[in-house]
Amino acid sequence: MQRELIAILRGIQPTEVHDITQALIDAGITKIEVPLNSPDPLQSIEKMVNTFGSDATIGAGTVLHQDEVKTLANIGCQMVISPNADPDVIMTTKNAGMLSYPGVFTATECFSALKHGADGLKFFPAFKLGLDGFKALKAVLPKTAKTYAVGGVGAPGFHAWQVAGVTGFGVGSNLYKPGMSVAEIASNAATLVAAYDAA
Repeated sequence: MQRELIAILRGIQPTEVHDITQALIDAGITKIEVPLNSPDPLQSIEKMVNTFGSDATIGAGTVLHQDEVKTLANIGCQMVISPNADPDVIMTTKNAGMLSYPGVFTATECFSALKHGADGLKFFPAFKLGLDGFKALKAVLPKTAKTYAVGGVGAPGFHAWQVAGVTGFGVGSNLYKPGMSVAEIASNAATLVAAYDAA
Protein backbone atom coordinates (compact mmCIF):
# COMPACT_ATOMS: atom_id res chain seq x y z
CA MET A 1 0.00 0.00 0.00
CA GLN A 2 1.43 3.36 -1.07
CA ARG A 3 0.27 5.78 1.62
CA GLU A 4 0.17 9.48 0.79
CA LEU A 5 2.19 10.37 3.87
CA ILE A 6 5.41 12.33 3.46
CA ALA A 7 7.85 12.19 6.38
CA ILE A 8 9.68 15.52 6.82
CA LEU A 9 13.02 14.95 8.56
CA ARG A 10 14.13 18.53 9.18
CA GLY A 11 17.44 18.58 11.03
CA ILE A 12 18.40 14.94 10.48
CA GLN A 13 22.12 14.09 10.48
CA PRO A 14 23.70 11.82 7.82
CA THR A 15 24.75 9.40 10.59
CA GLU A 16 21.08 8.85 11.56
CA VAL A 17 19.48 8.36 8.17
CA HIS A 18 19.91 4.61 7.78
CA ASP A 19 18.16 3.53 10.98
CA ILE A 20 15.45 6.21 10.80
CA THR A 21 14.65 5.53 7.14
CA GLN A 22 14.42 1.80 7.87
CA ALA A 23 12.07 2.47 10.81
CA LEU A 24 9.80 4.64 8.65
CA ILE A 25 9.62 2.06 5.84
CA ASP A 26 8.93 -0.69 8.40
CA ALA A 27 6.06 1.42 9.79
CA GLY A 28 4.60 1.91 6.32
CA ILE A 29 5.78 5.42 5.40
CA THR A 30 7.56 5.30 2.04
CA LYS A 31 7.76 8.97 1.01
CA ILE A 32 10.57 10.68 2.86
CA GLU A 33 11.87 14.25 2.61
CA VAL A 34 15.10 15.78 3.90
CA PRO A 35 14.80 19.59 3.92
CA LEU A 36 17.85 21.35 2.48
CA ASN A 37 18.20 23.44 5.65
CA SER A 38 19.22 20.27 7.53
CA PRO A 39 22.90 19.48 8.29
CA ASP A 40 24.63 18.00 5.18
CA PRO A 41 21.31 17.30 3.43
CA LEU A 42 22.85 16.15 0.15
CA GLN A 43 24.92 13.53 1.95
CA SER A 44 21.80 12.30 3.79
CA ILE A 45 19.70 12.17 0.62
CA GLU A 46 22.40 10.36 -1.35
CA LYS A 47 22.82 7.75 1.39
CA MET A 48 19.06 7.22 1.55
CA VAL A 49 18.70 6.93 -2.24
CA ASN A 50 21.56 4.45 -2.50
CA THR A 51 20.21 2.19 0.26
CA PHE A 52 16.43 2.63 0.07
CA GLY A 53 15.73 4.16 -3.35
CA SER A 54 13.90 1.07 -4.58
CA ASP A 55 11.77 0.74 -1.41
CA ALA A 56 10.88 4.40 -0.84
CA THR A 57 10.57 7.71 -2.67
CA ILE A 58 13.39 9.88 -1.33
CA GLY A 59 13.13 13.63 -1.75
CA ALA A 60 14.44 17.02 -0.76
CA GLY A 61 12.44 19.77 0.91
CA THR A 62 12.82 23.55 1.12
CA VAL A 63 14.12 23.57 -2.47
CA LEU A 64 14.11 27.19 -3.67
CA HIS A 65 16.47 27.39 -6.66
CA GLN A 66 16.98 25.71 -10.03
CA ASP A 67 20.64 24.98 -9.33
CA GLU A 68 19.60 23.01 -6.22
CA VAL A 69 17.24 20.93 -8.39
CA LYS A 70 20.08 20.08 -10.79
CA THR A 71 22.35 19.05 -7.93
CA LEU A 72 19.58 16.85 -6.49
CA ALA A 73 18.99 15.18 -9.84
CA ASN A 74 22.68 14.26 -10.00
CA ILE A 75 22.51 12.33 -6.71
CA GLY A 76 19.39 10.40 -7.65
CA CYS A 77 16.82 12.37 -5.65
CA GLN A 78 13.26 11.34 -6.61
CA MET A 79 11.07 14.25 -5.50
CA VAL A 80 11.43 17.98 -4.93
CA ILE A 81 9.28 19.76 -2.33
CA SER A 82 9.22 23.54 -1.86
CA PRO A 83 7.53 25.99 0.51
CA ASN A 84 6.66 28.16 -2.52
CA ALA A 85 5.47 27.73 -6.12
CA ASP A 86 8.35 28.82 -8.36
CA PRO A 87 7.55 27.95 -12.01
CA ASP A 88 11.27 27.63 -12.89
CA VAL A 89 11.88 25.18 -10.03
CA ILE A 90 8.81 23.14 -11.01
CA MET A 91 9.79 22.94 -14.69
CA THR A 92 13.44 22.13 -13.93
CA THR A 93 12.28 19.38 -11.56
CA LYS A 94 9.98 17.84 -14.17
CA ASN A 95 12.63 18.10 -16.91
CA ALA A 96 14.98 16.16 -14.65
CA GLY A 97 12.39 13.38 -14.23
CA MET A 98 11.57 14.03 -10.57
CA LEU A 99 8.25 14.50 -8.77
CA SER A 100 7.35 18.13 -8.00
CA TYR A 101 5.41 19.23 -4.90
CA PRO A 102 5.42 23.04 -4.64
CA GLY A 103 3.94 24.95 -1.72
CA VAL A 104 0.70 26.83 -2.41
CA PHE A 105 -1.85 28.87 -0.48
CA THR A 106 -3.98 30.69 -3.06
CA ALA A 107 -5.97 29.76 -6.16
CA THR A 108 -3.47 31.68 -8.31
CA GLU A 109 -0.55 29.66 -6.93
CA CYS A 110 -2.44 26.37 -7.30
CA PHE A 111 -3.29 26.91 -10.96
CA SER A 112 0.16 28.27 -11.81
CA ALA A 113 1.81 25.25 -10.18
CA LEU A 114 -0.41 22.79 -12.06
CA LYS A 115 0.12 24.65 -15.34
CA HIS A 116 3.89 24.30 -14.96
CA GLY A 117 3.70 20.55 -14.27
CA ALA A 118 3.41 20.06 -10.50
CA ASP A 119 2.57 16.47 -9.48
CA GLY A 120 0.86 17.61 -6.29
CA LEU A 121 0.05 20.76 -4.35
CA LYS A 122 1.47 21.25 -0.87
CA PHE A 123 -0.96 23.45 1.08
CA PHE A 124 1.34 25.22 3.52
CA PRO A 125 0.86 26.19 6.28
CA ALA A 126 -2.28 24.06 6.33
CA PHE A 127 -3.31 25.02 9.86
CA LYS A 128 -3.58 28.67 8.74
CA LEU A 129 -5.57 27.82 5.60
CA GLY A 130 -7.88 25.58 7.65
CA LEU A 131 -10.50 23.15 6.44
CA ASP A 132 -12.86 25.86 5.17
CA GLY A 133 -10.13 27.49 3.11
CA PHE A 134 -9.04 24.15 1.71
CA LYS A 135 -12.60 23.16 0.79
CA ALA A 136 -13.10 26.45 -1.09
CA LEU A 137 -9.92 25.88 -3.12
CA LYS A 138 -10.64 22.19 -3.65
CA ALA A 139 -14.02 23.10 -5.19
CA VAL A 140 -12.33 24.94 -8.09
CA LEU A 141 -9.29 22.70 -8.62
CA PRO A 142 -9.23 19.93 -11.24
CA LYS A 143 -10.55 16.67 -9.74
CA THR A 144 -7.26 14.97 -10.66
CA ALA A 145 -5.10 17.42 -8.68
CA LYS A 146 -3.28 15.76 -5.75
CA THR A 147 -3.41 17.84 -2.57
CA TYR A 148 -1.33 17.60 0.60
CA ALA A 149 -1.88 19.32 3.94
CA VAL A 150 1.45 20.32 5.46
CA GLY A 151 2.06 22.28 8.64
CA GLY A 152 0.18 21.79 11.86
CA VAL A 153 -1.89 18.75 10.83
CA GLY A 154 -1.23 15.63 12.89
CA ALA A 155 -2.92 12.26 13.35
CA PRO A 156 -6.02 13.68 15.14
CA GLY A 157 -6.77 15.91 12.14
CA PHE A 158 -6.35 13.33 9.38
CA HIS A 159 -9.99 12.23 9.24
CA ALA A 160 -11.47 15.72 8.85
CA TRP A 161 -9.00 16.65 6.10
CA GLN A 162 -9.59 13.37 4.26
CA VAL A 163 -13.36 13.93 4.41
CA ALA A 164 -12.67 17.36 2.87
CA GLY A 165 -10.93 15.61 -0.01
CA VAL A 166 -7.20 15.99 0.70
CA THR A 167 -4.95 13.39 -0.93
CA GLY A 168 -2.32 13.17 1.80
CA PHE A 169 -0.16 14.82 4.43
CA GLY A 170 3.36 16.00 5.04
CA VAL A 171 4.32 15.44 8.66
CA GLY A 172 7.32 17.01 10.38
CA SER A 173 7.51 17.67 14.11
CA ASN A 174 4.67 15.25 14.90
CA LEU A 175 6.97 12.54 13.57
CA TYR A 176 10.57 13.66 13.92
CA LYS A 177 12.52 16.23 15.86
CA PRO A 178 16.34 16.28 16.12
CA GLY A 179 17.46 14.23 19.10
CA MET A 180 14.55 11.75 19.05
CA SER A 181 15.46 8.09 19.37
CA VAL A 182 14.68 5.65 16.57
CA ALA A 183 12.17 3.98 18.90
CA GLU A 184 10.31 7.28 19.44
CA ILE A 185 10.23 7.96 15.70
CA ALA A 186 9.00 4.43 14.99
CA SER A 187 6.24 4.87 17.59
CA ASN A 188 5.20 8.22 16.10
CA ALA A 189 5.20 6.70 12.60
CA ALA A 190 2.99 3.82 13.76
CA THR A 191 0.50 6.31 15.26
CA LEU A 192 0.37 8.35 12.04
CA VAL A 193 -0.04 5.28 9.83
CA ALA A 194 -2.83 3.92 12.03
CA ALA A 195 -4.67 7.27 11.89
CA TYR A 196 -4.21 7.53 8.12
CA ASP A 197 -5.47 3.99 7.55
CA ALA A 198 -8.42 4.45 9.91
CA ALA A 199 -9.47 7.68 8.19
